[in-house]
Amino acid sequence: MDLVLATRNQGKVDEMRPMLEVLGLNIINQADTDIPSPVEDGATFVENALIKARAVALATGLPSIADDSGLVVPTLDGAPGIFSARYAGPDATDAQNNQKLLSALAEQSDRSAHFFCCMVFLKHADDPTPLIASGRWPGEILMEPRGQGGFGYDPLFWLPDQGKSAAELSKETKNKISHRGRACATLLQSMHAQLASH
Repeated sequence: MDLVLATRNQGKVDEMRPMLEVLGLNIINQADTDIPSPVEDGATFVENALIKARAVALATGLPSIADDSGLVVPTLDGAPGIFSARYAGPDATDAQNNQKLLSALAEQSDRSAHFFCCMVFLKHADDPTPLIASGRWPGEILMEPRGQGGFGYDPLFWLPDQGKSAAELSKETKNKISHRGRACATLLQSMHAQLASH
């Protein structure tokens, strides 16, 4: 089955493709098409994931998977949240977003945080029963970046149980324990059950 991965974020593609290919799906990357990215004007991760999946399914006529994810810092009232990719502005780089986060937390003693991911699967654009899965990954925000891997806020995201930042994990480890890995595993179980019943 052909399926479109509704993202232009290469980091997400690299993480999700190996997880999705285990179902024998032929993954088409939105970034390899001329499909524009829709305006993500939802108020929650789940709304934005549905907006992305629906737009790509409509443009291609194919099933689609989209995720919306971000960093949630309780002491900042949940920021950067759904605005994680554009926290420091619409065209912000990862480094600029990271610097804004460090500045926002400069006077804070509570640096607990978690990554959250909502992932959806639509059989077609008008699918009234999308499969929806979520994953949560708890950690803390470091005082300065550590590690060269990953993307986004990974260099600032400390995992006490691993003794490493997310940017210091191997890809394999990250895929197993991350918010996206957890959401994808749950979604795959639901998709497998749905495909098996047809």
